[in-house]
Amino acid sequence: MGREEPDRGPACREIADPGEAAADERHKKKREREREILYWLLQVPSLGPVTIGKMRRYAGDITALYNIEGTQWRELGLLKEGQASCWDQAKKNIRKIMEEYHSLDDRGIRFITILDEDYPDRLKVLADAPIGLYVKGRLPKEERPTLAIIGSRNATRYGLEVARCFGRELAREGVQIVSGLAAGIDGAGHQGALEGRGRTFGVLGCGINICYPRENYLLYEKMLAEGGILSEYPLGEPPQAKNFPIRNRIISGLSDGILVVEAREKSGSLITVGSGLEQGKGIFAIPGRITDPGSAGCDRLIQEGAALVSSPGDILEELGVKCEKKLTIREKNEKGLAKREKMVYSFIDLQPKHLDEIVSQSGLPLSECMMILLDLELKGFVVRTGGNHYEKKL
Repeated sequence: MGREEPDRGPACREIADPGEAAADERHKKKREREREILYWLLQVPSLGPVTIGKMRRYAGDITALYNIEGTQWRELGLLKEGQASCWDQAKKNIRKIMEEYHSLDDRGIRFITILDEDYPDRLKVLADAPIGLYVKGRLPKEERPTLAIIGSRNATRYGLEVARCFGRELAREGVQIVSGLAAGIDGAGHQGALEGRGRTFGVLGCGINICYPRENYLLYEKMLAEGGILSEYPLGEPPQAKNFPIRNRIISGLSDGILVVEAREKSGSLITVGSGLEQGKGIFAIPGRITDPGSAGCDRLIQEGAALVSSPGDILEELGVKCEKKLTIREKNEKGLAKREKMVYSFIDLQPKHLDEIVSQSGLPLSECMMILLDLELKGFVVRTGGNHYEKKL
């Protein structure tokens, strides 16, 4: 019979553990150094993810990449003269940049790199995936369906109401809503998602510590509690026009589909659609009147194959989300309204109508008509817009 080996369990573990612990510690330090270098890279002006990817492949190691001088990058053809100067200048500022990096937690900001486990899988597959993201709040859950709602900054009241309604109804069914937190359709989609008690996420074209536009600050704050804000741009980066087309690939990248509500023939929203098509995303569009230039982009998308949608249920079906009730865009149930309230309500539609026109059509005295409109507004049936105009609320 063979001789049994003595039990060295505890003693062996005591000997092995220090080595494993040391290896783990070395790995953590290496990963943290890589994160620091990636953070530093985002502070170098005019460096995009594609160029950084080429530099990483050349250096073979992120920490080695930092040790290469700007002149060498220029000689390799990876940086231009001005970029090489910026690279060397950023090296001189490394201490200040690292101080900022290590202060992020105190400011409620997470920095997530493409090397981290919690980096969104949907973005990792992009050829120009951002190397790092600044995040406040949460990130979208990978397993949940996600829709981008985008459109004109100068939207009509009708467009705003439709975007808000779609955001609300889809959020109620568990669909995450992503957009750019811009004025107009973006903000309406976010607001609707919050009304539906769902999760919504804003992708900024500026530093994450800047709310742009300023009038969306309350929306920005609410979204942090029920979703999140993210950006690939450094802290303090102003909202420059060149940033927005670049950030649009992140909006489409995080989404399973893109809904366009009101877009002109030449619209920034179509850049997001282009990114989405390259990424294989589903494209949905709300049709507009053929005489409305504000919806010409949507109508053209439909001509070119985008799915024409008239209700949130159309999108749920395409996303494979089962819904027990049929979701349609409809006006509020008039049951419970008084006879004259119903009459006045019948003369209002989703396009703003002036008070004088409503008075004329209803045949009621001005004072009585105004009282009825106020009651309808308080009951949530109509909304009053500028210049004594009224419209229905979905």
